Amino acid sequence: MEFSELLTPHFWTAVAQIIMIDILLGGDNAVVIAMACRKLPANQRFKGIIWGTVGAIVLRVLLIFFALQLLAIPFLKLAGGVLLLWIGVKLLKPESDEGHEVAASDRLLAAIKTIIVADFVMSLDNVIAIAGAAQGAGEQHQIILVVFGLIVSIPIIVYGSQLVIKLMDRLPIVITLGAMLLGWIAGHMVQTDPGLANVIPNTETARLGFGIAGALLVLAIGKLMLHRSRTAT
Repeated sequence: MEFSELLTPHFWTAVAQIIMIDILLGGDNAVVIAMACRKLPANQRFKGIIWGTVGAIVLRVLLIFFALQLLAIPFLKLAGGVLLLWIGVKLLKPESDEGHEVAASDRLLAAIKTIIVADFVMSLDNVIAIAGAAQGAGEQHQIILVVFGLIVSIPIIVYGSQLVIKLMDRLPIVITLGAMLLGWIAGHMVQTDPGLANVIPNTETARLGFGIAGALLVLAIGKLMLHRSRTAT
């Protein structure tokens, strides 16, 4: 590839699109990582963030090659949406439910597992967006732009996660909002599942409705779990 090709409007339009996608993508992943790592001991949090981010980046590299085929499988996004709802509810579990006897290393491993599973589910649509933006710059630029997009996302995820954790420590409502965000994303995934295309309309109203329903479902189940936890004690 010649240097002059890097100066074309198509190339820099794709760069701008990928940066915007990565900001949004990194924001979602930062919330997931922060939610999963917030209960770790202070000396384990950064390790959880780093390894969770590494897992997220590796997944995105793999998904670049398979995302189009995966998204075409009927009911896969439905299953992913249900799984993401469960993760959102799980991350709302009261502190007392975790068990203080769990070793720090085990809790770190559990947090990393949660991050990787959630990131796998959430990354399908976002990887398609990055690949689509890269295609707009021409076939010879796709690999460069995809790698660029992954590099851009690393600091967004790492520093974004640390910022969200600090907000969660100071403002507990951020935890609830983070879990509801996962429910919102889950609702969108269910609404766009190709296996449900004949049942669910592909409109902005349906998209909004399913997003709200997913967020409220996570909130409702989380509140029910909190109520049961308080009455049990």
